[in-house]
Amino acid sequence: MTATAGAATSPAGAAVEARGLTKRFGSILALDRLDLAVPRGSIFGLLGPNGAGKTTTIRILAGLARASAGSAFVAGIPVGLGEPELRRRLGYLDQDPRFYSWMKGRELLELVGRLHGLGGAELRSRVAGMLERTGLTSAAERRIGGYSGGMRQRLGIAQALVHAPELLILDEPVSSLDPEGRRDLLELVAGLRGEATVVFSTHVLADVERICDRVAILDRGRRVTEGPLEELLAAHARPIYNLDPAPRQEAAVAALLDRLRAAPWTTDVTATPGGIRVTVADPDAAAGAILPLVVACGVVLESFERARPTLEDVFLELVGNVAADELDGRGFVRPREVRDR
Repeated sequence: MTATAGAATSPAGAAVEARGLTKRFGSILALDRLDLAVPRGSIFGLLGPNGAGKTTTIRILAGLARASAGSAFVAGIPVGLGEPELRRRLGYLDQDPRFYSWMKGRELLELVGRLHGLGGAELRSRVAGMLERTGLTSAAERRIGGYSGGMRQRLGIAQALVHAPELLILDEPVSSLDPEGRRDLLELVAGLRGEATVVFSTHVLADVERICDRVAILDRGRRVTEGPLEELLAAHARPIYNLDPAPRQEAAVAALLDRLRAAPWTTDVTATPGGIRVTVADPDAAAGAILPLVVACGVVLESFERARPTLEDVFLELVGNVAADELDGRGFVRPREVRDR
């Protein structure tokens, strides 16, 4: 069951805390004893493949679904259905927001503000501020039905922020946007750093790297890892070297690939259209040995660099690639199934 009044409270400094959060749908185990801790003021990336349990986690934290077991706190408030104080402290944007198409943008924000108890000059000021911040002032008197996808997402963030919540929860906010819309929305979210805590759910690794300072990776309802982004990159991402051979030296490059793959300090050597990608277990040994091997094989390089580890490297090391037989017909990872005890 979720935590109730009188239960243990969230620790100081945590905007969100979950302890042993579990959710079952019949025999399907969507969340499996999930623990999370989101520091106040952070932009927290909840990362995982489709079907990992991200949306289920988001809905429980937002008070839209009930956990089967465990407890959760948002801004120190025990999470539960119909908690008025929880509603006051958080803003929420669904993965696929639906608004009244006949309403104007300003009307929607005024409605949401009134639902949160705002009125008069304060409401007008908040609405005007949100319209300006999200770049929708010029579209405020247009009907939402005529908004583009990016405009609707920005309006969604505006309605989630109009009551100045402590926590903003975003479920896959950029998944349906074009590159320009994605860039604009990510910049908007990044601008909230220090103003509000943001929990940002996505399966797009590059988006998390761009704006998040802390990350949790989920896989089939379980937390695989959690921590500051830079610490995860340092701890889990193996060093990678990129070599870009000059054209028309196929035989020499083939010999180099063989020598690299035989080296004891490599874990993976991949030939790509852009060159050679070398993943190493011992960066010190690799740093002193790669270029001598290149020279010995007679390969001329156009470039050689040690690449910065990425979140994709961390993800693949901890979760791995999803096999085709692990996916359902929608491209979601098949969840765990459990028998009733």
